[in-house]
Amino acid sequence: MEQSCFKETYLKIGTLLVFSLIFSLDSCTAQRQVKLQEGPLVRAEGHHITIQCDVSGYQGSPVQNFEWSIFRPDKPTLKIQIISSNDPEFPYAVFGERVQKDEIYIERIKGDSVLLHITKLQKSDEGTYECATPSTDNAYWGSYSAMMNLTVVPDTLRATLAPQTLDKVEGDSLKLICEVSKETSQHTHVAVTWYIQKGDQKLTVISLTRDFIIRSGDSYKQREAAGDVQLDKIGVTSFKLTISKLQLSDQGDYYCEGAEWIQDLDKSWNGLSSKNTESTTVNVKSIGNQFLALIKATEVNVNVGGTLEIICTVEAQNFPDRFFSVAWFLNNREIIRFGPNAVPSFHGEYKMRESLGKVMVHKKSDRVYVLKIYQIQVEDGGTYHCQVEENEKISSAAFSTNKSNEITITVQRPQANLKVLINSSTTEVLEGDSIQFACDIHLASAAYGQLSITWQIINNQNQNSDVIGMNRDGIQVTYQPYQERVINSDIRMARVKSNTFTLGIYNAQPSDQGHYACNVMEWEVESDGNWHLIGEYVSDKRAVTIKSLESNFKVTAITRTPTVKYYGTFELQCIIRPIDITHVPASVSWKFQPANSNDSYNLVTFTHDTAIKWGNKAENFKGKMIIVKSVSNAVRLSVSRASKLEAGKFLCIAELWGRHNPNKWVKKASATSNILEVKVGPPACLLQLTKQVTTIYKRINDITELECKILARTQNDSQFSVTWLFSKTQGPNVKGENLLNIDRNSIVRYYGELLTNSQKKMKFQDEKPSSDVYKLMIQKTDVNDSGNYYCHVTEWLLDPNNIWYKVGEDTSAMTIVQVRTADANLQISNNNTTLSSNENAAVELECQIINQTQRQSQFSVTWYFQDDNPNTKETALLKTDRNNILQYFGDLQIDPQKMMKFQSVKASSNTYKLIIQKAAQSDSGVYFCDVEEWVSSTQNEWVIQGHARSGSIILQVETPGATLHSKACASPSLFYFIFIYPFIVIIALIIVAFYFYLRPKKPQKPINEKSFWTPIETFIDDPKSEEEENVK
Repeated sequence: MEQSCFKETYLKIGTLLVFSLIFSLDSCTAQRQVKLQEGPLVRAEGHHITIQCDVSGYQGSPVQNFEWSIFRPDKPTLKIQIISSNDPEFPYAVFGERVQKDEIYIERIKGDSVLLHITKLQKSDEGTYECATPSTDNAYWGSYSAMMNLTVVPDTLRATLAPQTLDKVEGDSLKLICEVSKETSQHTHVAVTWYIQKGDQKLTVISLTRDFIIRSGDSYKQREAAGDVQLDKIGVTSFKLTISKLQLSDQGDYYCEGAEWIQDLDKSWNGLSSKNTESTTVNVKSIGNQFLALIKATEVNVNVGGTLEIICTVEAQNFPDRFFSVAWFLNNREIIRFGPNAVPSFHGEYKMRESLGKVMVHKKSDRVYVLKIYQIQVEDGGTYHCQVEENEKISSAAFSTNKSNEITITVQRPQANLKVLINSSTTEVLEGDSIQFACDIHLASAAYGQLSITWQIINNQNQNSDVIGMNRDGIQVTYQPYQERVINSDIRMARVKSNTFTLGIYNAQPSDQGHYACNVMEWEVESDGNWHLIGEYVSDKRAVTIKSLESNFKVTAITRTPTVKYYGTFELQCIIRPIDITHVPASVSWKFQPANSNDSYNLVTFTHDTAIKWGNKAENFKGKMIIVKSVSNAVRLSVSRASKLEAGKFLCIAELWGRHNPNKWVKKASATSNILEVKVGPPACLLQLTKQVTTIYKRINDITELECKILARTQNDSQFSVTWLFSKTQGPNVKGENLLNIDRNSIVRYYGELLTNSQKKMKFQDEKPSSDVYKLMIQKTDVNDSGNYYCHVTEWLLDPNNIWYKVGEDTSAMTIVQVRTADANLQISNNNTTLSSNENAAVELECQIINQTQRQSQFSVTWYFQDDNPNTKETALLKTDRNNILQYFGDLQIDPQKMMKFQSVKASSNTYKLIIQKAAQSDSGVYFCDVEEWVSSTQNEWVIQGHARSGSIILQVETPGATLHSKACASPSLFYFIFIYPFIVIIALIIVAFYFYLRPKKPQKPINEKSFWTPIETFIDDPKSEEEENVK
């Protein structure tokens, strides 16, 4: 009864353990996860949209079904079914008609990934979209749906271009304006592209991309680079296309396309809308070998004594290969000719006027010829035209002539009624500063005659002196005692306009103080060629005070960049105050004291004559420093590519200089500024990598592409060293195994098995498609490549002294690669066992293959070891490949004794053993085997079908304790006490026992019948008993 009770209890416990094991195995399977395209999304009404949905971690059929539904904003709890991949009755009526017309449909990318298409988006399509996958799993485990928001906005994009037909000639310019506008409330970008349509051919002319970059079409790249094709944004919505120097190939229909773009949360751009304008037809006509003559004048109404400018322009093609002469005619009479050899000829009185500088003709460009007549007379009025003749290259004879239109020039005689005003820039200046006067002649009538002017000064003693003047022929006249100062350019006058004369006094002296006036005389030439004075006019007077140069100036040093980073630029300014002494030449010297030094030296000097002199110890500043002196007498020192050598203290010393004569300068004052300290340090590291864990599913022999993307860098010229790492396990403290490294010079270094195995090295390749993206390519992926990959990036910068230094480093998130195998039935014993062994004993560890895919499968077995510390990394010991060839790793590869100690043996077709000879305590730890199954493919090639890892074998190697035998053998006295002496005693006891057993026995007395007790026979002789018996 009791035994049956025990049996029943054991049965219950066993059943419970079996169900617990089944439940735990089921719970360890991957969870189903439905992933929907990242939202929210914003799309325009009336346009096509796609939404992607993926499912992973499922069980059952590799082709999964998908069901799409929507929750509209007005009824957020009402689920409206849209479409299903397997149930045609799934859509509600509101979507049924659109599904039947294929306006809404599902595109299957692969078995577990689909796209939902809505070809013409409606406002009612706005809401929260749900993608659900019906379960094919053994148990409900994971997420079976995902949601995402979609916002539908009106299509507000507008693009307009006024349709017209334009007739142009080769060489003309074309300007078209396209209006592109939008009213979208979201942040969007607008792109504009101009096209030309030539029959069935559409060519891109030029475009402004969504990233605000100008890009020209292939046919217009050279012309855009030369500036002949331009796209300009005018205002907010106008985009102007300009094509200069039209060609025959520019004929066609022009229109522009406006596109509106929006950026999703995943940083990808999506086109909201695009619109095309109506077209403008442009016809380009070739003028062939013909040419045109055009004439124009700057003014048609000119006063006597004024200037007349007549321009003749020649319009022709292939201009450099052709030869033209131009003639000007007045009242149909040729007056001047400009020949093809660029030599002018003058006729009549124009010869004399040209010799007096009153007539000039020149060729402004290949096409433009200019005639200027100065001090014009009444007789110069009339009708002008120009005539263009084309000549042979070797002959001056004309074979083609073209005449321009006529223009009428009217010359008016001035009236003697002028008003003269004087203006000055200041009334009080410092010694050495400049004074500017302007004498303006105001006209009471339409014109005036020829003018002469004299500048006068009335000093403090009321003495009137002439300074400088200009006669009626425009020739400058200088008076004593100012001739030397005029020669030194300290006094100058000019006629800046036809009615404005200026006087400039530079390097003013105390003797220049007084009252200034200008005296103007008006002249007219008579018919006999003599000059006649019409009138004389004197301006009012202007008083000027000259102050001596005081020594109250001071110098201040300032900076806005006291702290800069490597390669940065810091600026120092030495400001001389007061700022109104800019007229006095100043020299500025900068002194420098390096950081952590007490010595200072002269860095650079900007002399009073604008020369730059470097100090003897300023070598490291040369090539980095720019020194600029502004008009406000401030000297700016700009140091670029700063390094620690340029860190320190700066001050400036300013000196004022005056000139007594052209060859002698005298220092007048000096001042020293405050001290500025500049600190220079390296930049802060801004390196940032992708931190989002991703999973990649691959099949055997696929090419796996892993990406290491640098999202942010410290500087544009940063260089990077990238190391790819691999780990079979995940976790915050898991350190991967180095695969390969690409240093900043793009030199690849391999690690571990990739270093010694050329096939592995060929399998793992690196790529650098751009400066911010590094890729690891795994060729012919197999199951051994499953695991976790990540990259470790070190950022390097070159300091200003051309030495590389590390700015910082960062590690990317894991990319999980899962290599899936089809029909893989490999199964390895995964029981965890514990094995104990004595030291120096031989140990056998077994790897048992329970099931395999094919009978002819071959196996590659790798044995791994991890010591008792759980934080240490597992290491590969040795490997038996499918051809039973041993390969050792790590220390076993270089140590022959360890190589002999560890042996891998194939005990049978499905049993492999690891034999450890003379086990030591250091061999204690966890052992397991990793088995690759190789099968023969249809191409008769051996490929990896799958791999599996065994359970853990915990080996404990113990040192045996001291036994009695070992102790006895170690001590002779103890040996005799334990073994020899007891043996002698035992032999003695055996002899005694045999003696008593073999001794003859005495005869027994007869038994007394009347006695009630039965006597007990005495076996041992007692002498005392024998005496008592004899007495009786």
